[in-house]
Amino acid sequence: MSTALTFLTPPPGFAPDVDFLLDDIDGANGLYALSSAATAAGTAHRLFVLDAAVYLPQYHPEITDFQRRQLGLEAPEDAVVLVVANPTLDGTTVNLLAPIVVNASTGSCAQVILENQDWPVRAPLEPVAA
Repeated sequence: MSTALTFLTPPPGFAPDVDFLLDDIDGANGLYALSSAATAAGTAHRLFVLDAAVYLPQYHPEITDFQRRQLGLEAPEDAVVLVVANPTLDGTTVNLLAPIVVNASTGSCAQVILENQDWPVRAPLEPVAA
């Protein structure tokens, strides 16, 4: 399944792209490919993101009231929190300091930097219990 997402501002390193598709990865619940449309130069951006509720149940970042208003979030359950996954030969890390927060109703989203919170940029991803 594919879901259209629109960033309020281009995510870092992806300017000027703001329109993306969030695609399920077959056989991996909560793992997605986030892809931009092809640019005029013929290139597209893609990265892998994880649904924090599935892979990081103890992760509860707090966004600011300003960030909530920008995204039009009325209640916590209106938000889906995604974290960027960085696979390497040594394992996969996730960026917990700058999650992508999605308004589940509108598809509006933003990669936010969490203020006054001590989350790592490269947290090792631990296996999920079956």
